[in-house]
Amino acid sequence: MQGTYLQSPAKHDARPEFWQLSMRCCQLAGSVDVAFFFIFLILGSPMLAWINVVSVAMYVYAYLAFKQRRNQLAVLLIRIEVLVHAGLGTVLIGWGSGFHYFLLMFIPALFVSMRARSAWIYAGWLWVYYVGLDVLMWFISPLQPISSSSLLAVHVFNLTVVFCMFSYLALFYVVTVTRAHKNLARMATTDSLTGLFNRRHMIELTEKILARHNRRPCNLTLMLMDIDHFKQVNDLYGHDTGDRVLEAVSQLLQCSMREQDFIGRWGGEEFLSILPDTDFSQATDSAERIRKAVQALEIYSNGKKVSVTLSIGVTQYRAEEVLSDAIARADYALYEGKSSGRNRVEVVEA
Repeated sequence: MQGTYLQSPAKHDARPEFWQLSMRCCQLAGSVDVAFFFIFLILGSPMLAWINVVSVAMYVYAYLAFKQRRNQLAVLLIRIEVLVHAGLGTVLIGWGSGFHYFLLMFIPALFVSMRARSAWIYAGWLWVYYVGLDVLMWFISPLQPISSSSLLAVHVFNLTVVFCMFSYLALFYVVTVTRAHKNLARMATTDSLTGLFNRRHMIELTEKILARHNRRPCNLTLMLMDIDHFKQVNDLYGHDTGDRVLEAVSQLLQCSMREQDFIGRWGGEEFLSILPDTDFSQATDSAERIRKAVQALEIYSNGKKVSVTLSIGVTQYRAEEVLSDAIARADYALYEGKSSGRNRVEVVEA
């Protein structure tokens, strides 16, 4: 005896992926500043070393703020840290240090995290700050200059870090866009409740199969299935339980299909299955197995046991006919099954 226990959907984390990326960037930036602390101690620049201690503390606090979903505070801390750190690093040891590169990291972050108009405004102020810092270094000398070899090492280190972070951002963008496209495709082709193909996608798939069938004829069987007395389930137990019955039956149907078969929600409590390379005998046996499995299915919702049955109409596709004619025959077979007492498999010859 099969038993299906259905619980209420779990709550999902609603935090946008950008904020999760920002948390990882906090960890990376904090690690870089720890490295800078030791680098500048070795290079004999204690002021810059202790500036990095403050930076690490700000990134830790920003990370904790992200975890508490105080995103605006976290973003403010990161902006202050980057602007001040890049400015002080440049003024203390020179433009050649490459600290100004970190300011460029703001550009993609601005356009991802806020509306376009606000992002352009912030980007304009960032340009003013960046160009102003560049112009300033034309007129003043570094306040704590280091040797040319040390300056080159700091420059290469900064350039490497920024290069890695930009690469990580690019990877994040590609993965996010790819995932979004997959999600959109899934939403466009599947039924949100059952996870089966929706009616429109089933029609598209079936039309392709029929075109292939007309070029290379083979046995092609259709099964139209309907949950018996489903309205009574909704009336007696409520629509939430009805939805859970649909989910349980859909899962069973999907597990009952072969790899080459297609199953979709045709509408309401109806399901359509397309079985390529399947004759009447095979399709009838498969339909009987499905009917018996649904009859044996035990669905528990809020401590209540709900049992349902399934009526199935079976037919085969005729060469060169339109899809609607084949479905109409399957629907007629289903109607005959309903009229004969339900919980039956009825076949209409092609």
